[in-house]
Amino acid sequence: MKKRKNHFPESEAKVALEAIREEMTLAELSKKYGVHPTLIGTWKRAAIENMATAFTRKGSTPEPVSAADVDKLHSKIGQLVVERDFLADASHQLFGTRGKKW
Repeated sequence: MKKRKNHFPESEAKVALEAIREEMTLAELSKKYGVHPTLIGTWKRAAIENMATAFTRKGSTPEPVSAADVDKLHSKIGQLVVERDFLADASHQLFGTRGKKW
């Protein structure tokens, strides 16, 4: 059984950039670098999708989250936990565990 190769981000970026340039086909790049064409296509898609982050401003901060939003989300989490626990208990009472260990 073959051991999986670990590719460094720099080499992935280099191969993805060549794939974006489209000077060679994925099959040719695959032979050149010894990487499966599907993996090269995945790296190419990831590079294109994440390209916009290279142009974001370094000093820009994400939008601040208000305390009201945090409190609202915490209450929703609490509600969902209570509902989950209630349904789990009801399920055990009605059906038993049926071999499942929850």
